[in-house]
Amino acid sequence: MAEAHQAVGFQFTVRPDGVDLKLSQEVIKNIYLSGLTAWKKRAIQFKNGVLAGVYPASPSSWLIVVIFMMSSLYTPVDPSLGMIDAMKESLETVQCLCSQSRAVLSAILFATGLWLFLIYLLRYSLKALLSYHGWIFESHGKMSTSTKVWLSLVKMFSGRRPLLYSFQASLPRLPVPSVDDTIQGYLESVRPLLDKQQYNQMEILAQDFKDSKAARLQRFLILKSWWATNYVSDWWEEYIYLRGRSPIMVNSNFYIMDLLYMTPTHRQAARAGNVVHAMLQYRRKLERGEHAPLRALGTVPMCSTQMERMFNTTRIPGIETDIVQHLTDRKHLVVYHKGRFFQVWLYTGGRHLLPSELETQFQRILNDPSEPQPGELKLAALTAGSRVPWARARIRHFSHGVNKVSLDAIESAAFFLALDDEPQGYDTGTFNSLDSYAKSLLHGKCYDRWFDKSFTLISYPNGKMGINAEHSWADAPIVGHMWEYVLATDCFHLGYTEEGHCKGDVNKGLPHPTRLQWQIPKECQDAIESSYLSAKKIAEDVDFHGRLFTEFGKGLIKKCRTSPDAFIQLALQLAQFRDQGVFCLTYESSMTRMFRDGRTETVRSCTNEAVAFVRAMEDCGATNAQRLALFRRAADKHQNMYRLAMTGSGIDRHLFCLYIVSKYLDIDSPFLKKVLSEPWKLSTSQTPQQQLNLVDINKFPKYVSGGGGFGPVADDGYGVSYIIVGENLITFHISCKFSCPDTDSSRFGENIHKAMLDIQGLFRPENDRNGAEIQAKAVPMENGNGKKHI
Repeated sequence: MAEAHQAVGFQFTVRPDGVDLKLSQEVIKNIYLSGLTAWKKRAIQFKNGVLAGVYPASPSSWLIVVIFMMSSLYTPVDPSLGMIDAMKESLETVQCLCSQSRAVLSAILFATGLWLFLIYLLRYSLKALLSYHGWIFESHGKMSTSTKVWLSLVKMFSGRRPLLYSFQASLPRLPVPSVDDTIQGYLESVRPLLDKQQYNQMEILAQDFKDSKAARLQRFLILKSWWATNYVSDWWEEYIYLRGRSPIMVNSNFYIMDLLYMTPTHRQAARAGNVVHAMLQYRRKLERGEHAPLRALGTVPMCSTQMERMFNTTRIPGIETDIVQHLTDRKHLVVYHKGRFFQVWLYTGGRHLLPSELETQFQRILNDPSEPQPGELKLAALTAGSRVPWARARIRHFSHGVNKVSLDAIESAAFFLALDDEPQGYDTGTFNSLDSYAKSLLHGKCYDRWFDKSFTLISYPNGKMGINAEHSWADAPIVGHMWEYVLATDCFHLGYTEEGHCKGDVNKGLPHPTRLQWQIPKECQDAIESSYLSAKKIAEDVDFHGRLFTEFGKGLIKKCRTSPDAFIQLALQLAQFRDQGVFCLTYESSMTRMFRDGRTETVRSCTNEAVAFVRAMEDCGATNAQRLALFRRAADKHQNMYRLAMTGSGIDRHLFCLYIVSKYLDIDSPFLKKVLSEPWKLSTSQTPQQQLNLVDINKFPKYVSGGGGFGPVADDGYGVSYIIVGENLITFHISCKFSCPDTDSSRFGENIHKAMLDIQGLFRPENDRNGAEIQAKAVPMENGNGKKHI
């Protein structure tokens, strides 16, 4: 085989007169270029590490301070206040240095110390400035003078051209809220969900906890907040994700869709080639820390820690707990197609494979006629089922021989690529195409995704793409940041030929992808089949509905002088009540990445104010003016809660950590048990859009993503993810379970649609004053409860 000959770097023959050695110039050249690239990469990483380490100063600033101190040696003024002279005297014991050399060395040492002191002073000054969050509570578009001064100071202390990790040391720690505030906030959140007797019982439990156990648990938590960079994140990752023994498919993993309306090429291999190449570009910049840090208001930095484990990361199953394995400098990809696993090298001659070269490799896999080996077809189903059987199978059958080699190749790969054989994507002419697309991304066939990888890139034969992401290592905005970069690079920088192929010459001399080998015994094949059947049962129970809301979007909502997120959350409360006839505990995810190692916090959207508004909407006797006043009160309440969550004053992560401390100390708390056992029957999340601002949506309205979603959190509840796309589109991803007779995703989608229109109808009088455009889009609100589906 040609690729086998190319893999041999040298040949030698032993003869009576010596050894005849023949070297392959091509391979020697590749070895040289690979080594050169590796050293260049190390040099760039070292340089950027130094730049980030001394930020907000720069290495050149050290030279300026040294020159200034050296110059002071020749002036009568001593800015060191005698310290340089003292250091010079202490160096008199060094015989090899003359007086002038000791003076110069003393000046350099003092200048270096002064430079480091100034760096830490700037860094801690910036940390103190970033601990101020009053700006986030100000009304939109009404910035106070103090906030303007604060922003100017932040910009001044932030330096110029920061790298991805430049601000990490300056980010403040997540504060531990007071027990009183947390308990008060919790009781307020459950008041609309409990009757008087239930609420009184909860008050008694809360008061008993506050009086007897809370102070001791709080002390340990404060101690941890001083010692650790974040008092929540490590426990959150371990106990919410890694210690869970149930399947992560549907229950934990989430998905992100491709462009909604556009498909740059319908050639599967070509699209995969461009997208993979764009991901390699993103990874290179990520490894070097060259991405610009995300900043709120363009100024306030966000934590970038989660981005470190995006590539070459795998969740490794264990009997009691999993671990997240992150490797560096791995140069291959594993591809799954029709039950076969292939290893594809991503570098040649010290550089990334070009898009056209990747297309060639993927097309070779698509054209490969070989059959799966025994047990290979559904092997990935082990990652879809319960964690304990997968951990045991891994120990027994994948810890030695060819199975270990192949499994190591998968777990050390940059990421996992699945080349599917059935087209998916949003199609206006196909009924429920968005639903099928979402289910394919969420669980597929239950054996064609490696659910343990940090993410699986999914490629369809019609050119559509998508991502299934494992949740323990990071949250959706992190993957979304990478995906927006990839889509923009794919469409606007790499592009395609007129025939739909990747641009560039085709290199047919590349070694073919390597087929991974397996020797899977009957016992393991039975475990694979068992895991597949349990995963298949979970997947078939997922009732999913995707809905594009096009009547209006963020632009119209802002003209109504309200928060788009609050508007949608109140619409969800109205839809939930119309769908179920009752209110329920509602989870909305909020980020805490303004703090070091921050992840998420919970916003409890079902408030007293939201309940009052919903009841007014269902009350035929209420006027629109009354409803609108209640809406504004509820929206303001929700926005304030969201801001509190973002600034470290949420209640749920604090309660979670108090519970963990109580388990470590073996302290029984009926209150904390009750709190942590309450189900979230409505779980919601907003997918961020345009984190990078690489594409102007107004200029390219068709180049928008469909967002992403997740599976239902409760057996009898709904999961709702939504993305506010540009000014005139909101996409909803709704999930529930077929096994629950009281839930229906399509019905809930209809209720959301009607709730959005009904709330917008409240603003008609104001809209008339604001302009004809809003009035034209206003829809009269129906009186009464409307059609009720229960």
